[in-house]
Amino acid sequence: MATNRIVAIEIDDEGRAPATAEIEQERRVAIFDLLEDNSFALPIKEGHDPEEGPFNVTLAIRERRLVFDIRSEDEAPLAEFHLALGPFRQVVRDYFQICESYFDAVKKLPPSQIEAIDMARRGIHDEGARVLQERLEGKAKVDHPTARRLFTLICVLHFGG
Repeated sequence: MATNRIVAIEIDDEGRAPATAEIEQERRVAIFDLLEDNSFALPIKEGHDPEEGPFNVTLAIRERRLVFDIRSEDEAPLAEFHLALGPFRQVVRDYFQICESYFDAVKKLPPSQIEAIDMARRGIHDEGARVLQERLEGKAKVDHPTARRLFTLICVLHFGG
């Protein structure tokens, strides 16, 4: 089993608004996909041994900051970092708007129009993943598919926030 990966992820959404059925489905799919295939590593800090996984990760929003709590499989604390939410706000807002359009389109539009909306949704999702990778620079190394799945979970956390 690869060590540079997440093997458990928890979303600490205490105090957040209850999720809609669509948001809950997004969460379930993102967690399933993330645990199936991901790449996550903590950087080597000068003067320290590298922190190796596999990793348990908890995502939360506390005091208006995105918190990554990284632990070993046996729950020993390895790292915790807090990211400002500002850089995510617009892309999360855009993502929710396009998802809402997509969910509505699936109910009543022809496949060609649904496909166009889905392409836009994927583009915004890619932008969110890019922002996340930039914000994690020096804190954690994730590949693009992992960043996409984590971005989905960040959006779930924003719901109702």
